[in-house]
Amino acid sequence: MIPQKNKWILAGFVATVVIILSVPIYLIKNKYFGNDKITLNEKPTFVGRETCIDCHKIQYDLWLGSDHDLAMDYANDSTVLGDFNNAELITGKKTHRFYKKNDKYYVYTSGIGDSMQEYEVKYTFGYHPLQQYLVEFPGGRLQTLSLTWDTISKSWYDMANAVYPDQNISHENWLHWTNQAQNWNGMCADCHSTNLQKNYNINTDTYQTTWSEIDVSCEACHGPASDHLIWADLPESKRPYNNNFGLVVKTSNINNFQYVDLCARCHSRRTALQDYKHDTVDLLNHMIPELIREPLYFPDGQIRDEVYVFGSFTQSRMYMEEVKCNDCHDVHSGKLLLEGNKLCLQCHREDVYESYNHHFHQYHGDSKLEVIDEFGIEQQVGSGTLCINCHMTGKYYMGVDYRRDHSFRIPRPDLSDKFNSPNACTQCHANQSNQWASNYLKQWYGESINPHYSIALAIGSTEDTMAFEQLKSLVDDELYPVLVRATALSILGEKYPIKSIPILKSKLKDLESLVRHTSLQYVQLNSQEDIESMVPLLNDPIKAVRFEAAKRLSYIPLNQLPQNAKALINTNLTDYKEAMEYSGDFAAGRHNLANYYWSQGNIKNAVGNFKSALSIDNSFFPAKVNLAVIYNQQGKNDSAILLLEEVLLNQPENEEIQYSLGLVLAETGQYKEAAKAFENAIALNSKNPRLFYNLALVWQRINENEKAEKVLLSGLKKFPGQFDLLFALSDHYIRTNNNTEARKYAEKITSLYPEKDIGWSLLKAIDNN
Repeated sequence: MIPQKNKWILAGFVATVVIILSVPIYLIKNKYFGNDKITLNEKPTFVGRETCIDCHKIQYDLWLGSDHDLAMDYANDSTVLGDFNNAELITGKKTHRFYKKNDKYYVYTSGIGDSMQEYEVKYTFGYHPLQQYLVEFPGGRLQTLSLTWDTISKSWYDMANAVYPDQNISHENWLHWTNQAQNWNGMCADCHSTNLQKNYNINTDTYQTTWSEIDVSCEACHGPASDHLIWADLPESKRPYNNNFGLVVKTSNINNFQYVDLCARCHSRRTALQDYKHDTVDLLNHMIPELIREPLYFPDGQIRDEVYVFGSFTQSRMYMEEVKCNDCHDVHSGKLLLEGNKLCLQCHREDVYESYNHHFHQYHGDSKLEVIDEFGIEQQVGSGTLCINCHMTGKYYMGVDYRRDHSFRIPRPDLSDKFNSPNACTQCHANQSNQWASNYLKQWYGESINPHYSIALAIGSTEDTMAFEQLKSLVDDELYPVLVRATALSILGEKYPIKSIPILKSKLKDLESLVRHTSLQYVQLNSQEDIESMVPLLNDPIKAVRFEAAKRLSYIPLNQLPQNAKALINTNLTDYKEAMEYSGDFAAGRHNLANYYWSQGNIKNAVGNFKSALSIDNSFFPAKVNLAVIYNQQGKNDSAILLLEEVLLNQPENEEIQYSLGLVLAETGQYKEAAKAFENAIALNSKNPRLFYNLALVWQRINENEKAEKVLLSGLKKFPGQFDLLFALSDHYIRTNNNTEARKYAEKITSLYPEKDIGWSLLKAIDNN
């Protein structure tokens, strides 16, 4: 049997931009204020930003021209920034052209089937430092062209070549602009327009996506404002002051955790469960944020992939010290409140931190010495005195968009070589070593370094023997950020599945929904008590937690479930199925649906959805692995082998797949090929003693007894006292008539495992041999 993988999380990436409509205010007032029967209890609706201007002109003017205002727009002469004056861009052997016809914008480029075609640009997407363009496709789809306008250098570039320079993004690759990775409806829309309803139909694989405003307008953050208009039109003496001014979303007099959560719906790497509802109290009712783990983050939690700020900021000390987004950014313009170090000096003492004795860098004009950073950019003297350049390292995304890490780290060049993590010192001084930087830090600040949770996360990723206790301390200490605690818990569950059992069980009752959800993903169900401890979470107030509990319990035989759990599981699984159908336009959604049907015994629909996942993204290996499991169960081992070999073409260092392939090959009698797969897995520093056991059995099957003996002894050296290996060695020596060695290992079994009858049976067989 091939081991099943049943966890895979989707994520996505975006771009950016704008429209302003004008509706006469008297029409709005007539609609909302002309009917005496309208009350504040009416279900609020979206009314548009024009209704806000009269009372909130200052805020509106700040918003006008902001990233939110310019999040998306119709393509016209006032919004298109790119050169469409018969411009050209050559990539490889292809010449792409940009031009206008009849006041419409067109691109001639390689599209469906890799053939050169003409496409009309319908929408602009973003404006600084880049602008992308959207093209209409059948089925209600909008696709984001890979050809992108750099608004800084004022030139065209190919996004695919910039982001994936080492890959050939052909039309068959899901990353190609005509495929799902660049689909606006599912990837980008909900964060670039107001009141976005994706409206994906999984049966027809089509969209009917709608919005109330094309860009990120007032109600995107404040929620539908019809009740607010009614509230505002009442005489001041009659306005109720305990209803948040008639607004759905509370944005003032809230703590920093609640405030940051308001921004998280867009400024995070996440899996969405539904269209956003503004009355959502807990993020996990709407989405599941990614934990701070590889490959999205470096082992110590610094940003690596596009993660959109939430995951970095919420692991920072700033966040835990009650700093929120609007302490640094104007909420309506998005601009910084102050320039340079003045922003940081709102809280940090100027006499301590705005001094040479803190940053040890020369000021502008002190010297003409300049350095070239890791991106090839010349850094002038004085840049080292800026707080952000030491405490907010960054990377370029989408080719030209420089984004900073918001976890506000103290540089640790002493750890960069070990964990391949960045540090500000050698990012700027790219010609120097981490040791060089580390020596300077010790010279300036001394030998002692304040402990930081990132060390535990980093060594946990390497399975260091010292990591367990440090990770446990993180999980148990509620003074650490929730995202850090949940991440530490996930590492414990993955790297120390047995040792962490009591920790995982205890966190099922944690106050934080993300911790409960993470615990559910890894806790083992080994007893009736374990099952019953999970049942209460079927009634959890948070949707994602209920879903995870139902998924885990759906694999338990019905006769082992408490009576009150069965209906709850079915109800939650029905809701879960709906959420996965919502994201069924992506491989991960289809994969999760397939697993749902599989757990229900509906193999036909499971296979269909696994195949749909692969039709969306043929490189999505979890679907290939699970489909191979089903094929193996059905006796279609040739198909199973083919899928596993496809996975290994891209992931040759995946030990689990090598092991699974070896098992199926052995089942089909391809013993030498199976041995090769097992050897490949063992060479990856395997922690699985069964690999040695199965490899030895394969050698025995083809009478390679010396090889079998060598493998078993090697395995026992790595896993002393391991039962299966002791048994296999004793049995091997009985088969080869070496009773002395056979007895030695049989006696070890009776000594280490006296409760197991097999040791005594082996001794009896030796006596009769």
